[in-house]
Amino acid sequence: MKFIVKFFSEITIKSRPVRKAFVKQLRHNIRLVLRKYDDDVKVTGNWDFIEIHSERDELRDEFIEAISNIAGIAHFQYVREFPFVSLDDIVDQAVVSYGEQIKGAVFAVRVKRVGQHNFSSVEAERYVGGCLKARCEALAVRLKDPEVLVPIDIRDDRVWMIEQRIEGLGGYPIGSQDSVLSLMSGGYDSTVSSYLTMSRGLKTHFCFFNLGGDAHEIGVKQVSNYIWEKYGSAINVKFITVPFEEVVGEILTKVDNAEMGVILKRMMLRAASQVMEGVGAKALVTGESVAQVSSQTLINLKVIDQVTEELVIRPLITTNKQDIIDTAVKIGTAPFAASMPEFCGVISVKPTTRAKMHRVDKQEANFDFAVLDKAVAEAKVMSIQNVMDDVEKQYQGEVPVVRMPVGEEIIIDIRHPDEAANRPLKVSGRPVKVIPFFALSSNWQDLDPNVPHLLYCGKGVMSRIHASYLLGKGHTNVGIYLP
Repeated sequence: MKFIVKFFSEITIKSRPVRKAFVKQLRHNIRLVLRKYDDDVKVTGNWDFIEIHSERDELRDEFIEAISNIAGIAHFQYVREFPFVSLDDIVDQAVVSYGEQIKGAVFAVRVKRVGQHNFSSVEAERYVGGCLKARCEALAVRLKDPEVLVPIDIRDDRVWMIEQRIEGLGGYPIGSQDSVLSLMSGGYDSTVSSYLTMSRGLKTHFCFFNLGGDAHEIGVKQVSNYIWEKYGSAINVKFITVPFEEVVGEILTKVDNAEMGVILKRMMLRAASQVMEGVGAKALVTGESVAQVSSQTLINLKVIDQVTEELVIRPLITTNKQDIIDTAVKIGTAPFAASMPEFCGVISVKPTTRAKMHRVDKQEANFDFAVLDKAVAEAKVMSIQNVMDDVEKQYQGEVPVVRMPVGEEIIIDIRHPDEAANRPLKVSGRPVKVIPFFALSSNWQDLDPNVPHLLYCGKGVMSRIHASYLLGKGHTNVGIYLP
């Protein structure tokens, strides 16, 4: 199994040393990601493309899914490689790859040729195209806008029959740019802004300010881990939790109602500016967009930013909310955001949209900054790889685990909708329902309380979390399916 990776266009125009460094980082990232599937995968680099080779042909779909989410790739091709013998042999191979597709269709052949041959690329296109039209009952050959395109690369004594082209993520390879610290609430905005910095090559660490409640923290850990697993190129980053409950208490009791939102954001930036040093971040990232809420007017953002000398990046600053939601749907974070149990304890009845610095200074003079220092000191830093293990430790109760159902159990697939659709769960002789994790609570009451329901998520972590939650709510007909 062979793939050819083409670089994002902005990489190709860099100076030679920069391009070389980017390609080296991209090779490293591809190897890190694909070794999860095949330890023996080979990733070799050239000036114009990267070659990926694996003996595990059965992993084609897994490889395509993984490669398509690695930043720095414009597109990549699945190719079938064979020795160059003659143009007639190429015709035979093209019939195998494209014979059924071009039957009754309008098609064209595109040949790229490298090396010394006794024919030109155009001559090869004409010959192969004419033979295919005759042998495969094609309707016609049309060079412009064909229904089926047959791309072939002839490289010296080798031929690449390009059977599939897949678009990549674009951007720069993660790790080729500096590190940043993204402030995560787990909603649409913060997840999309984190994705955007990652797809631009920035090594993105995650920082969550816990305003009160384990449920929100667990939700943010889940979505952060999802983003990293899917788009993080296996580059290890940190997840930091800052306990902000007492900070919230100080604001609620000592700050005037109108300035609460602005001052909360200022406290977060103060804390984040200290936390970022520990992970080597060079900037802070937020999901703010102009005028989306009261604290995000230009005047308020200016007042908020004055609390730190660090660079604050806002990838969504002029993006419409619906566009943000559409992006969240595309990248798979929308289900998390829609069900995020966000804590809303600091809501002003009449929030200011035009904060005055002298009023903010006066309100903050009442604030006990020892509380903020304590929150930063108690911040918990962990590897993103261990985030879900940490969540699982909070749910170590007695949850029934079933490896081979023998009764009337119904299995519920709670995985992310994309994963459930791409890899459907099939259990011989056993009914399987698909209810995403974020819809479990609202749908559980509709299930038969007299029948055991086993939650399945693949690794058993998410299923344990949600089974424990349901048991805690008094439901007894729940367990885990862990084959």
